[in-house]
Amino acid sequence: MAAVPIRVAEGADDLALVHAVRREVFIVEQEIPEELEWDELDATSEHLLAVAADGSPLGTARLIHGPQALGLTGGVEGRVLLGRLAVVKAARGTGLGAELVRAVETAAQARGAVECELHAQTQALGFYERLGYVAEGPVYDDAGIPHRTMVRSF
Repeated sequence: MAAVPIRVAEGADDLALVHAVRREVFIVEQEIPEELEWDELDATSEHLLAVAADGSPLGTARLIHGPQALGLTGGVEGRVLLGRLAVVKAARGTGLGAELVRAVETAAQARGAVECELHAQTQALGFYERLGYVAEGPVYDDAGIPHRTMVRSF
């Protein structure tokens, strides 16, 4: 697969594409209850979006920064939260997931962040470790799926 451009989602059409990816990956494939997938953070987060040349959405990630990130990352100054990383099945194994993580990190650094935290499904720990993230604390349940907090300093 050729390199896929990643952009900040702007407007209702882009947000519909973000939601389509998350619905396919989290609600349909992983069977996460819909009421747990959508939250109040969506409205104030920055969403990154990867779209194929034909306009179909391939992946997304969410960046939470500023005061709301402080409340979610234990109040660590300069730390942002990467969340809701999702790549549709047809685009997995292409490197798109890693490109989305790096795009979030670049956006975070542009806002002055020095660390990025994420809450990884345990089956994805190796993926994030290869990108420089280090696990912190115990495994915990989130939406019925085991997760672990991971952090990377820039």
